[in-house]
Parts: sequence; structure tokens; C-alpha cells
Amino acid sequence: MNKFAAVLLVASVACLASVSAQCPRIVTRAQWGARAASTAQLPIRPAPWVVMHHTAGAHCTTDAACATQMRNIQNFHMNSNGWADIGYNFLVGENGAAYEGRGWGRQGAHAPGYNDRSVGMGVMGTFTNGIPNAAARNAAQQLISCGVSLGHIASNYWLIGHRQAVATACPGNAFFNEIRNWPRFNPNV
Repeated sequence: MNKFAAVLLVASVACLASVSAQCPRIVTRAQWGARAASTAQLPIRPAPWVVMHHTAGAHCTTDAACATQMRNIQNFHMNSNGWADIGYNFLVGENGAAYEGRGWGRQGAHAPGYNDRSVGMGVMGTFTNGIPNAAARNAAQQLISCGVSLGHIASNYWLIGHRQAVATACPGNAFFNEIRNWPRFNPNV
């Protein structure tokens, strides 16, 4: 191996290590047992908005329980709502893992008016009176940083709660008050 190739290899490994260090553990669609789906590409990339949700359902703290919740949410979105797939790009469990929904670069079905310009992510559970645990909050913030590092979320993105896009209680009063303190939160949508 010549000197240039060796330097390039070391730089590439360092760059990949830096990006992966910012990303939480991401459970792929195949790993949680997603159904096949066909969704449109996100037309505005990198996404200038991140829309935060809660699922208003059961909390999960284990890999098995979170995978089950992902399948339940996908089935509800596809069977009851008639959507092409789970509506979110990613969800986070209170086990500290991020779960790939539609994934990066795909248009979601989570916030009318923002679906074509945002990454929709949320935490599994109901967060009206309490906030997600530290593992989930950290994973969600790491996922945003990961998206910026990988070029899927604009570095000058704005974070909003779902309730700022449409009349809803989502992401719950307690969680909404929490994300108001997160970097790049935009109170004036």
C-alpha cells in the first residue's frame, strides 16, 4: 500500500468513526420485522425541519417490546389509515435505540405541511404528564446530530413539535416543554 492510500484509509476510518459515534444504535426495518412498503423520496434534501412526536401509545424499554410496538404502529398506519408505510422516519424507544421507520431521504406521513420537507421522529409512548427517560431523550438528540452529520438534515434545521404543524396534543405537554430546551427549537413557526 502506498503512502497516499494509507493516509486516505486512515482518514476514511476516522471520519466513519466520528459519524458513527454521533449516531445512536439504529434498528433497521429488517431487524424489527417491517412489512414491505413503497414511499416517495423526500423532495427537499437535506431536510430543513425535524418534527418531534410521541406515539400516544405504549412505552417500550426492551428490544423485543419496541420491535413489537413498531410493527403495531406500522400495521395501524397501513391498515387503518391506508398509508403506504409507517408514517414516521424514525422512532426511539426507552431502551435507547432508534428504529428506522421510513428512514432517511423518504417522505413521511406525520405532519401535514411538513411531510415533504422534514424528518419525522418521535418517542414511543405517551408523554403528556412525564417526559421520556434519559436513554430515549439522548437517542433522539443523537439521531438528529447523526442526520446532520450524514447530510440528511440541514445543519441549520429547525426543530418543532407536531402540535406546531397541526392541531394536536402531540408530542404531549411534558415532552413538548422538554424539546423547547433542545438545540434549534423554533417557537415561531
